[in-house]
Amino acid sequence: MQITDVRVRKVAKEGKMKAVVSITIDDEFVVHDIKVIEGEKGMFIAMPSRKATDGEYRDIAHPINSATRDKIQKIILDKYEQAMAEDVEEAI
Repeated sequence: MQITDVRVRKVAKEGKMKAVVSITIDDEFVVHDIKVIEGEKGMFIAMPSRKATDGEYRDIAHPINSATRDKIQKIILDKYEQAMAEDVEEAI
């Protein structure tokens, strides 16, 4: 599995959620609404989820194992940091 495209949409308002990301896998499958969140221990991603009738949130799509999750998270956070650096350069 290769992540062939990452699109970062930064969130303008203040808060813990910093961006919403879409990834393309193998130029064939897209996952939208992955959130980049700033937590107490640093940045992390939250997979797309939906609120169930019991009030709990459940992931709609997610990696099966932690190695795949780590791979996806690293690619997304690297792209997010790159987008933030580009914003700083444009502001100068």
